[in-house]
Amino acid sequence: MYLYNLTLQRATGITHAIHGNFSGTKTQELLISRGKSLELLRPDANTGKVHTLLAIEIFGVIRSLMPVRLTGGTKDYIVVGSDSGRIVILEYHPAKNQFEKVHQETFGKSGCRRIVPGQYLAIDPKGRAIMIGAIEKQKLVYILNRDELIRLTISSPLEAHKSNTLVTHMVGVDNGFNNPMFACLEIDYEEADSDPTGEAAQKTQQILSFYELDVGLNHVVRTYSEPLEEHTNFLISVPGDKDGPSGVLICSENYLTYKNLGDQPDIRCPIPRRRNDLDDPERGMIFVCSATHKTKSMFFFLAQTEQGDIFKITLEVQKEIVTEIKLKYFDTVPVASAMCVMKTGFLFVASEFGNHYLYQIAHLGDDDDEPEFSSAIPLEEGDTFFFAPRPLRNLVLIDEMESLSPILACQVADLANEDTPQLYALCGRGPRSSLRVLRHGLEVTEMAVSELPGNPNAVWTVKRRIDEIPMIHSKAG
Repeated sequence: MYLYNLTLQRATGITHAIHGNFSGTKTQELLISRGKSLELLRPDANTGKVHTLLAIEIFGVIRSLMPVRLTGGTKDYIVVGSDSGRIVILEYHPAKNQFEKVHQETFGKSGCRRIVPGQYLAIDPKGRAIMIGAIEKQKLVYILNRDELIRLTISSPLEAHKSNTLVTHMVGVDNGFNNPMFACLEIDYEEADSDPTGEAAQKTQQILSFYELDVGLNHVVRTYSEPLEEHTNFLISVPGDKDGPSGVLICSENYLTYKNLGDQPDIRCPIPRRRNDLDDPERGMIFVCSATHKTKSMFFFLAQTEQGDIFKITLEVQKEIVTEIKLKYFDTVPVASAMCVMKTGFLFVASEFGNHYLYQIAHLGDDDDEPEFSSAIPLEEGDTFFFAPRPLRNLVLIDEMESLSPILACQVADLANEDTPQLYALCGRGPRSSLRVLRHGLEVTEMAVSELPGNPNAVWTVKRRIDEIPMIHSKAG
C-alpha cells in the first residue's frame, strides 16, 4: 500500500542550517530544516541566486542536524536527530536526486522527551565519532568507520550517562587524531532538587565537562569538569591539530572565554555593547549563533548578538598557547537561528523572524577604521567596550528567501472582490514586520508574447501532424 502525501505550501521558517559537500563535488550546498522537512539548496556562484535541489517531508520533528565527513573523505553525510528515538545518517545521491538512509539506529522511545537523546548532536571534527544527547541524563556515542567496500559503518552505542544532570549544549573538540573528545555544558540539579527552600537552586552553577572516547578500550570517560562563573548558552569549537590551538570558546552572558586543557590559561573578553543604546544597560548581552570559517592558512569566527550585531573573532596564538582574543564589529543583519559561511564567499543567514538572506562577503573587515577590541586591553570588572552600529559595509545582499514566520494574526476575507477569499497575515517582528496577502492557486509563467495583426475573437489549437504538439491559432475579427 502506498499513501500519497501532498503539502500545498511548506513551512517557511528555518530551524537549522548546515553546509557541506553533500553531492561529493567541490561545490558546497546548504541543507536547511524547516521543522518537519529537509531542503537542499545550492547558491549559484555566478548569479548568487539560491536554487532548491531537493525538498522532502520527514513526517517528524527535526531536533538537531549536523554534517559529518570521514577522515580522508570528499563527501559529507548528514546526521539527523529527531523525535523518532533514532539516529539517522543520510547520504545525498545527485544522480537520483534523493536522500538515502545509510544507517538508522534505534535507541529510545519516540517523541520529544527530555530523557531521550536527539536534542543535541556533536561531531568529532575528524569524523570518527558522534555524540547524541538528551536534555537530561542520557548521552550516547557512536563510532564511525569504513568496511572493506569503503561504506560507512556505525558501532553499537557507548553510554556516557550522568544522573541528575541537564545539558544545555555540546560540541566536538578538535584535538587532532588523539582520542575523540566532546565538550558539554551541564547543570547538576541533585542538591537543588532536594532543597525545598530554593537556596541551592540559586547557587547552582553551570559545569563545563569534557568527555573522552577511549578508542582502545571502547568506552567513554568524563575526563574533566569545572564550574563556570557566568551563565553560558553555547560553545564554539576551535580548530585544532595543524589548523589551530584547539579548545572551545565559551559564550556567556556579557563575556567570551577561551578554554583549553593543559597549560592554557583562560582568556576572557567582554562582549561589546552599542554606544547610546536605548536598551536596558543592566540587561546582559549574549551571542545567539555563530559560524566558523577555516582555510589552510587562517580561521575566524562570526558571532551574532541578540541585537543582530555580528563580530569577527580571531585568536592570537604563540607556540600553541592562545594569548589574546580579538573582536571587531563586522556588520548588523537580522537575528539568525543559524549562519553558514561558505567557501565561495557567501554568508547565509537563516532569520528567526522574517525573510532569510544570502550575503556576499565583500570585505573581511581587516582594513577599515573600526576599532578592534581585545582581551589584552585592561578593563575594570563589569566594564565593557562600546561600538556604533552602521549600515552594511562588509556584506552585500545577494538573494532573499520569503518567510512568513512568525504569523502573529490572520484573517480570511475577500477584500479584493475576486470571488475567492484571500488570507491577510501579520508577519515578522519589530521594524521588519509586514502585512502579507496570500491567495490560493498557482502562479502563471509567461512563456512567449506574439503581436496579432487584428482584434482576435477566438483562439484554438491546431496540429500539423498527429504526433505534433498543438500550436495556438487565433481568428482576427
